[in-house]
Amino acid sequence: MTRQQRALRTRHALITSAATVFDRDGYSTASLTAISSLAGVSNGALHFHFANKAALADAVQHSAARQLDTLVHTHRERGGNALQLLVNTSHDLARALAADVVLRAGFELSRSRTPAPAGPGLHQQWHAWVGAALSRAAHQGVLGEVAPEAVASFVVAATTGFEVLGTRDPQWLSHTTLTRFWQLLLPRLAAAPALTALTAAGTRPH
Repeated sequence: MTRQQRALRTRHALITSAATVFDRDGYSTASLTAISSLAGVSNGALHFHFANKAALADAVQHSAARQLDTLVHTHRERGGNALQLLVNTSHDLARALAADVVLRAGFELSRSRTPAPAGPGLHQQWHAWVGAALSRAAHQGVLGEVAPEAVASFVVAATTGFEVLGTRDPQWLSHTTLTRFWQLLLPRLAAAPALTALTAAGTRPH
C-alpha cells in the first residue's frame, strides 16, 4: 500500500469515527481523543489530517452531502412519474439515514452547528431537490391544484422530523412509517387520474 493510499484510508477512518462519535455524543461534547482512538490512530495523526474538531465536522458534512447528492440524482436519472420518484427517494433516504452514520451525523451537524459552515446545509440540499421534483410533477400534470413550493416545505418538514425522531427511535425511519405518511399525503397531492398509478410503499425493493 502506498503512502497516499494509507493517508486516504486514515482520512476515511477518521471521518467515519468522527461521525460515529458526533452521532453518539453530540458535536459539542465529542472529543478528538475519542475520535482518534475509535479510528485506531494517534492524536498526532488526526491533527495531520484535520486542524481541529470543526474541520472534522466539515469533512463529515461534505461526505454526507456527496452521499445525498448521489442518492437524489440516481432517482432523477431514472425519469418517470416525478411524484413516484419523490416517494421512492424518501424511502431510500430513510433507509440510508438508519444505516449510515456519516449521512445521519451530517444531517445532525447541518442542523445543530453554531456558527453554521459556509454553503447550503443538507436540509437545504434536500429541500431544493424535493421542490424540483414537485415542479416536475406539476409540469407532468400528475400534481393536483397545490403549490409545489408549499408542498415541498411540508414534505421537508415531515421527513426532517422523521430524521430527528429516528435518532431515538428507529421506527420513525421505518418503511412502515414512510408508507403511512405517503398514504395520507398522496391523495391530497396527486391529480385524480394519476393517483391510482402511485405506490405509497415505493416501487423499489425494501
